[in-house]
Amino acid sequence: MIQIPFELPLFEPGSVWLTGAGPGEPGLLSVLALHGLQNADIVVHDALVPAELLQATQRNAEIIYAGKRGGIESSKQADISKRLIQLARENKRVLRLKGGDPYVFGRGGEEALALVEAQVPFRVIPGISAGVGGLAYAGIPITHRTTNSVVTFMTGHDAKGTTPSSVNWEAVAAGSTVLVLYMALRNLNEICNHLRKAGRSTAEPVALISNATLPNQRVLETTLGHASAVAIKEEIKSPLLVVIGEVVRLRESLNWLGLEKNPTD
Repeated sequence: MIQIPFELPLFEPGSVWLTGAGPGEPGLLSVLALHGLQNADIVVHDALVPAELLQATQRNAEIIYAGKRGGIESSKQADISKRLIQLARENKRVLRLKGGDPYVFGRGGEEALALVEAQVPFRVIPGISAGVGGLAYAGIPITHRTTNSVVTFMTGHDAKGTTPSSVNWEAVAAGSTVLVLYMALRNLNEICNHLRKAGRSTAEPVALISNATLPNQRVLETTLGHASAVAIKEEIKSPLLVVIGEVVRLRESLNWLGLEKNPTD
């Protein structure tokens, strides 16, 4: 057990901790999130939470699977929120564990609002979002002074699973040098078409990052004009991050994970 040289907050019975598990690599979990896992009576987790993290719970902790991943059977969001409230009212310490960060395309805000309405005390424990940690593990800095001072995070689908209709593609294409898309595999072709029609170059660098930070992480470098075809040909799998912008070219020098796996003589 790691000795922590500072005090951590008490996990009070009857409360909910909305907690980010990070992008996948178990070691990227925060100290506070680990503290919550070790003291929770009940852990309600999503599909992308690494199984290793659940081993950090108390021996008698109840583990509840909530799903929340495209293409996999999941509980309805309203039902999850109601369950969190119910469990807290039973005076349980409830840890709601989500992949990445609960407030970055994680619907944590919806659950927090439900807890507020029910007058259930809660704490939010941020996690490293895949759009930050995943890029770092792929050797792509999310910002660099020579390439970009702006970055935009986007979801690749709306509540119905289709390409977001509320996006102003012309504004996005003109206003943000680097785009990071979550959950975009299903609609990648349409998204790339929108960006090209809005003025982005077909030759613009693109990185496709599958299973970011995990041992089976896979990174494909392509262009905006070929990204969709490459994803199909190479049978790239979800969860997938799509990075669009000149910053992708820095991976050639900064792919530290590849160097670690293939050291030079």
